[in-house]
Amino acid sequence: MPTITTNGTNIYFEEKGAGEPLLLIMGITAPGSVWEKHVAHWAKSFRCILVDNRGVGKSYKPAGPYTSLQMAQDCIGVLDHLGLGAVKVAGVSMGSIIAQRMAIHFPTRVKAMVLMCPWARCDNAAKAIFQHMKDCKARLKPEEFSVYIQLLIFSKQSWDNEEFHAGLLEDRKNAALDPNPQPLIGLEGQAAACVTHDVLEDLAKVNCPVFVLGGEEDIFTPVWMTKEVAAGIPGSVLHIYKKSGHAFHWENMEDFNERVGDWLKDQG
Repeated sequence: MPTITTNGTNIYFEEKGAGEPLLLIMGITAPGSVWEKHVAHWAKSFRCILVDNRGVGKSYKPAGPYTSLQMAQDCIGVLDHLGLGAVKVAGVSMGSIIAQRMAIHFPTRVKAMVLMCPWARCDNAAKAIFQHMKDCKARLKPEEFSVYIQLLIFSKQSWDNEEFHAGLLEDRKNAALDPNPQPLIGLEGQAAACVTHDVLEDLAKVNCPVFVLGGEEDIFTPVWMTKEVAAGIPGSVLHIYKKSGHAFHWENMEDFNERVGDWLKDQG
């Protein structure tokens, strides 16, 4: 569980499981440990590499702005440190824009790629959401900020499920106990990377197998964004989860873990 110096910053990562390397890149505000319930399944087949992106977790949290390319270079630094060439990559939300940059700018390092709730560009609504996220972070207690994030990422179906809702309440309490809370400057830096990411014209350059997934009821990064990415990448495979939000991978945990794990294993 080392912290390495690369690309002008310190990046923390963990490894779980054994087998073919699988780099996992998390979304805005979240450390790599949030992959835990997916890794519990995938680590049976893969050597999972969980990265804390710059600005969160145990990685350095410099003042921004950051860019999606800069954060992709951080991930390349981790692969270099581990002596790895081409690896399979899965990225969720902000992690998906980092993965896109890896495939576009470092094509020999990405063997196959899973893009979850991705976007190739932000419209004005998306830019406003990221600005509002920063405003909420600046003004709310951690447990209050957690509610805002939950409202963004979970579908009505999840909110109406009493067992799932109980888990949301527990997560809010735990938000105040985070031993490595994300500072405002970390969120600001990550949000800048999200807003300025614009690779729509470059997606045609992606030449590895790609699986794109989204949630039908995603209000954070709406399904048109997911479909636009899939349409822009030659030969990509698309799956949309019905009645699911931005966190469709949590709302459909068993199906998602098996579906993505099987696809990754099929990619050579």
